[in-house]
Parts: sequence; C-alpha cells; structure tokens
Amino acid sequence: MARRALLLSWLPLAIWIAALSGCSLFPTNNSQAPAAPRHLTGPDPAAPRLPPLLSTQFTGVSADDEILGHMQVLFAHFDNTLAGLARRYNLGYDEIRAANPSVDSWLPGDGTPIYLPTMAVVPEGPRNGIVINLPSMRLLYYVAQRPDDMVNSLYSVTSHPIGIGREGWATPLGEAHITEKARNPTWYPPDSVRAEHAELGDPLPAVVEPGPDNPLGRFKMRLSMPGYLIHGTNKPSGVGMRVSHGCIRLYPEDIEALFERVPSRTTVYIVDQPVLAGWRRGELYLEVHPQLAEDKRDLKVETDRVIAAALDRAGLRDAQLDTEAIRRIVAEQRGIPFPVLGRDRRLDHYLYASRIIKNTTLPRGHASTASR
Repeated sequence: MARRALLLSWLPLAIWIAALSGCSLFPTNNSQAPAAPRHLTGPDPAAPRLPPLLSTQFTGVSADDEILGHMQVLFAHFDNTLAGLARRYNLGYDEIRAANPSVDSWLPGDGTPIYLPTMAVVPEGPRNGIVINLPSMRLLYYVAQRPDDMVNSLYSVTSHPIGIGREGWATPLGEAHITEKARNPTWYPPDSVRAEHAELGDPLPAVVEPGPDNPLGRFKMRLSMPGYLIHGTNKPSGVGMRVSHGCIRLYPEDIEALFERVPSRTTVYIVDQPVLAGWRRGELYLEVHPQLAEDKRDLKVETDRVIAAALDRAGLRDAQLDTEAIRRIVAEQRGIPFPVLGRDRRLDHYLYASRIIKNTTLPRGHASTASR
C-alpha cells in the first residue's frame, strides 16, 4: 500500500514533466493529428516514367518564342555515364556535367536522378539560318516553314550540341555563311596545328585522307571565315567541350542530318552570350552558363542587363524578382533556365517537378536497336 501511495503521489509530477517535454504518457488518436508537410528531396522515384520529349527538332516556333523544349529527368542505370547519357539525349558533355554538379561523371549510381537540360533560352539576335552560342555550346538552325511568308512564318528549329575552340584557339565571333560542303573530306592540317602536334611528340602528316583517323569525320561545311569549318569528328566524346582548334564539331549522326538540310550560302551567326533570359507563358526564366576563359565581362552586370532587357520586352518596369534565386543561378551556372519572378517556389522544387522520363539506355548485357 505504501508503494502504491508513493506511485500515486508522483503521477501528477510525471504528467507535468511529460507535457513539458512534448511527450505523452497516454495513447493519442493519431488519425486526428495534422499530417507533417512533405519534405521534397528529389524527383519521385515511384512516379510513372513518361516517354522522352524530342529535343533535337522543334516545329511551329514563332519568331517571338524565346524558349525551346522542356526540362526532363531520368534515373540512372548502374552502368550509365554522363557522357553516354549526353549523347543519347542530344546534349554535350559540359552541358550535362553542369546540370548535375554533384553526380560522379563515370559512376552516377543506380537510381541517381540525372537532370537533362533539354530546355533552353534562345540567344538574342537573328532567328534565321544557323545561330551558334559559344558559352552554351549549342547550334540552332532556323528554317521558315512558309518561306513565302517571312512576316508571319513559323519556324522549324534544329538544336545540336557542339564542340568549340579551346582557349588559345577560340572560335571567332561574327556573321559568316556556308561556302562549301563536302562528304568524306580530306584534312590538310594548318602549319600551326602541325607545329603544336610536333611539340607534343605527335607529328601529323601534311594530308589526312578520309577514314576513321580523320578528325573532320565524314562531313564538313566550310565557313566564309578563312580556316574555320562546321564538321563531324572521329572523337565524339569531345562534343560539348572546348577541344578544337577553333572549328565547330558535332556528333557524327548530327552533322550527317544537318549536312543534308543546310544549303550553301546559309548564314551563320556566332555569338557569346553566357546569360540568357526569356519569357514563356508569363514566366521569366534565367539561364546562366560558365563564361569563356577569355571573356572578362562582369557576369552580375551582364545578368542585370539581360534581365532589364527582358522586362523591357514585356513592358514591365516594377516586376517582383526573386533576387535570392537570381544570385544562386549566377553563382551555380548550371545552364538550366530557372524561373525568377517573385514566386513562392524553391529552385530545387522546380527541378524536382521536371518531366520524369524512361531511361531508354539499357544496362550492359541487353541489346537495343534504340541505343546509339
């Protein structure tokens, strides 16, 4: 009895302590408790996998459209690499690397989400012929769907990743045109290129015949800029990187398709725009790429200029901008268009809402006619 009395005397104190600590000594009806807010940490791995959206060809594009494509995400297979996924989904290596900065390039890991930057703001400037933006390392080819009505015409736009000139061998800026097209080209290495190879202990012959050892690949298109070409490659892994002596390289399958469609005298515009801003359905998107090494512009100043120009196009003066999002986009330079108007949405959550697609590469040991 004494022990029972002692227990009863301590019970009110125990209840009071439990209340202070957030615990309860008695069962509660959990069905009445409010549900905890869902903490998003990535795209939903249980979501249905949708078919990939085509990111090479866009039709019905107006001259006023400022954004092409849509963001997509897939889950890696155990033997995927970023380079392999890049080629499969019409991306360059640096593009997919920048979009997934925390992912191991060679061992992404089974089930790791890989963001595909298959949405892009188009560069400022002309919307006809070939447009090449060096920082994004992409080539756009505009063709009017109704050439007889250039005022109201819609366009077919082809988009391809490219390799460009490395530092010291920069691809030149400006306007040019296609002067010559050739299949199975012979390469005549310039003296400067032969001298560089000789210094590295890798001498080049004066003439490289067509074949698997020809760096031009199977197709070339000569530019009116002396010494510069748009061509294929025998080293596809370099597409999407600064690896050439100034020429513009494409994947073998891309240059073949482009070669068949681009006529001689097509105009080529080469621009340097690391910061791009564009509108889609009332939302302003900001896309920032790493600057070329030789570009000495202040990226923050350039961002202010580009955003101001975009607001001016829309006739806005006092739009509410998400300044913290803009700061992060400029700092991270992921090459992904992010929304920047003052909305209650985190950039990470915007990525998590990307279209979740089926990974159309098959793990090692499976045959697939779709693989390339």
